[in-house]
Amino acid sequence: THLVQMSSVVAPEKTSSNFVGPKEVELILVKEQNGVQFTSSTLVSAAPPQTSASGEEERETWGKKIDFLLSVIGFAVDLANVWRFPYLCYKNGGGAFLVPYLFFMVIAGMPLFYMELALGQYNREGAAGVWKICPIFKGVGFTVILISLYVGFYYNVIISWALYYLFSSFTGELPWVHCNNSWNSINCADWADNTTINGSLKSTPAQEYFERGVLHIQDSQGINDLGRPRWQLTSCLAVVIILLYFSLWKGVKTSGKVWIEAATQICFSLGVGFGVLIAFSSYNKFSNNCYRDAIITSSINSLTSFFSGFVVFSFLGYLSKKHNVSLDNVARDGAGLVFVIYPEAIATLPGSSVWAVIFFIMLLTLGIDSAMGGMESVITGLIDEFKCLQKHRELFTLFIVVGTFLISLFCVTNGGMYVFTLLDHFAAGTSILFGVLIEAIGIAWFYGVDRFSDDIEEMIGQRPGWYWRLCWKFVSPCFLLFMVVVSFATFNPPSYGSYIFPPWANMVGWCLAMSSMAMVPLYAIYKICSLPGRLCNRLAYAITPETEHHLVDSGEVRRFTVCFTTYSKYISK
Repeated sequence: THLVQMSSVVAPEKTSSNFVGPKEVELILVKEQNGVQFTSSTLVSAAPPQTSASGEEERETWGKKIDFLLSVIGFAVDLANVWRFPYLCYKNGGGAFLVPYLFFMVIAGMPLFYMELALGQYNREGAAGVWKICPIFKGVGFTVILISLYVGFYYNVIISWALYYLFSSFTGELPWVHCNNSWNSINCADWADNTTINGSLKSTPAQEYFERGVLHIQDSQGINDLGRPRWQLTSCLAVVIILLYFSLWKGVKTSGKVWIEAATQICFSLGVGFGVLIAFSSYNKFSNNCYRDAIITSSINSLTSFFSGFVVFSFLGYLSKKHNVSLDNVARDGAGLVFVIYPEAIATLPGSSVWAVIFFIMLLTLGIDSAMGGMESVITGLIDEFKCLQKHRELFTLFIVVGTFLISLFCVTNGGMYVFTLLDHFAAGTSILFGVLIEAIGIAWFYGVDRFSDDIEEMIGQRPGWYWRLCWKFVSPCFLLFMVVVSFATFNPPSYGSYIFPPWANMVGWCLAMSSMAMVPLYAIYKICSLPGRLCNRLAYAITPETEHHLVDSGEVRRFTVCFTTYSKYISK
């Protein structure tokens, strides 16, 4: 036997003391597979065995601490930092947008980020499995899994566009510089050209390359006329899917309107509400300092967004001055910013092909990291919930990525941009705010902030301060509820340029959004109906942690008692 520090892959039981000191164990097996460490040991002392909160003694963990941090940062710092944040700043008053952004970051973004990291790390389960702490809320786990799946349908397409641009950059002269290509229209002209073309119809070479040379949107009349998948983009999409599969198959180690937009950007940028943070942190060692991780990663993410904003505004100002046009004529949202404005600016630099290659490699790395995180959320969430899948992770991962690829084919047709726009508008807008709201309510008001704080103290030896507990209990849920209501009330239908989507397309979009949100009430109804006994007993089982169902059997239903904790209690701890 050896006297060793017990691996923090396993957590001390709740019934034991909080002492996590040296224990005498006999080491049976230690192996490393793809950097993921598996440890099995037998306790030979009289001390009680230590298990994870889920009751399982073995689970994958990150090989190194830096692997987890880089994975979370890689997921959080994504294409939204490059195109969404800078454009929202421009659209909503520049520096004025930073006021609501930073405000929401403090009262909601960082507290919820911290909450998801701690939730996954303590319970060591995916987005659905963690709700053994309050089974009636398991539906929200399936909500965030569906959101991640839906986002993957179109997010992978963005990466395939970047790959296509990367291949196109290996030329002496970039293909989006002139108007003499086969795909150009009679309206193609540089902004500096004094042509007779109406300003509203004029399009730049970079714009026409993206829309006509890459997407071939001119061959589609709208969303009801998609056409066949284009083989060039399909090939790029297949490469992306293959990269995702071989990165994920073995496990984690290989991987006011202004106010609404600021709130949504917080969720998009930090990755809250996608289940990824829960999935990643579930592979952490039990005693990992998730508080420090939350501060580091959320700060790096925001700083990256600010830096991207400086770069983008420099590009926009340069193009506006170069072509002698107003900033409104060069500023674009979403894909137009990354695949039109950036390439146009890069084309003016000396050695433009080299800079284009570097830029699109950067886009690929940003996109692949985030796509891996979203896919891992789906895979981990479902494998942890349905244990029969654990022995067949490779096959299940293959099933998920192939299914994603097949649905993504709709986005690489001639009219694929219309499908892309519809998915982008409905897949993770109101639904992600709703999902995070339900998460916050379930943790703060049903499981209990005090108990959640006890869990964190058990892991890191430090109880969250009153600021975090106030945000979890009152501030964040109220803020999210307000945002969900306002987002419904101020809904604007999607559009692409001058194209207006038909009513049936908007109905399909709403069905997509509601399908994920509906998981919350549907699962709650299922859970209550499937439990034995009278209605009050069913409710008691449904809102009591699974490890404490014996208390319900004995008639002790503590969660039927509502306690209003005063502010003084929070600040006294």
